[in-house]
Amino acid sequence: MTDSLLSTNTVECPQYLLDQAQGLPAITTAVVNAGSKVVMHSAKMAADEGLITPVLVGDVSAIQALAAELAWDISNIRVIQAGNEDQAAAAAVALAKGREVASLMKGNIHTDHLLKAVINKELGLRTGRRLSHVFHMSVPNSTAAICITDAVINVAPSVNIKLDIARNATSLMHAIGYEQPKIAVLSATEVATPSMPSSIEAQQVVKAARAGEVEGALLGGPFAFDNAVSPAAAKLKGITDPVAGKADVLLVPNIETGNALFKQMVYFMGAAAAGLVLGATVPIILTSRADPAAARLASAALAAIYANKTA
Repeated sequence: MTDSLLSTNTVECPQYLLDQAQGLPAITTAVVNAGSKVVMHSAKMAADEGLITPVLVGDVSAIQALAAELAWDISNIRVIQAGNEDQAAAAAVALAKGREVASLMKGNIHTDHLLKAVINKELGLRTGRRLSHVFHMSVPNSTAAICITDAVINVAPSVNIKLDIARNATSLMHAIGYEQPKIAVLSATEVATPSMPSSIEAQQVVKAARAGEVEGALLGGPFAFDNAVSPAAAKLKGITDPVAGKADVLLVPNIETGNALFKQMVYFMGAAAAGLVLGATVPIILTSRADPAAARLASAALAAIYANKTA
């Protein structure tokens, strides 16, 4: 039975991530379309832990009713009226553009509606770098972590987009304390071969990165998954690349690979998947209704660390 393979571990927000974030100032965060119970609970939880100072954007009456239901006193919290998803996204992005907030938190809004406002050429939060998503993955009772990118936004990224994905991941890794993160560019083989286009692209990404296109990180590949994370597997294959078996970040060839990989860790290992969108002027906390509370808290902690370290 498939369900017998599923993890029964309780998902935990990694304490080391929470400790690091709580040692920094809370970040002012626009909660985009806050009028749902899960979203309000997430914002309250992050605020109670000292990670964010929320600005609640959405239907004011719904926000007030939910706050009362959650026994959350929001009398000293800024609340901004927005009648629908697009209005909430535009209002939140305007706050970030005006430097009134240092991060955004996805609320009861479709991701594409939020990102459409973020990438608006005139009113958005563009930086000249491609937006990408990073999952910081951790498992219960361990201080080890690995990042997966991009499992959410970029469907079939080109070589140039993968370089931006690597740059975004590098900036996050620097913020959480990795001086020179090791980024493994994944395929299904460690030998570049024309019959497997992702392996050729991985080789091109690594070549460009090592020529100076990605600063502050060490990229290696192409690697199959085992050769990226297992020193024993890399040794058995005779791979001497310094990234082999020691990856801090897995740069996946396409969204399907990333999506499957992070969900395998969540469902088979009980991993907490803390997710951020990077590449805009502020980090974007991207959570879903299906995420456990610990993963939503971990995402807020990650954003607080990143926003403070890159301010």
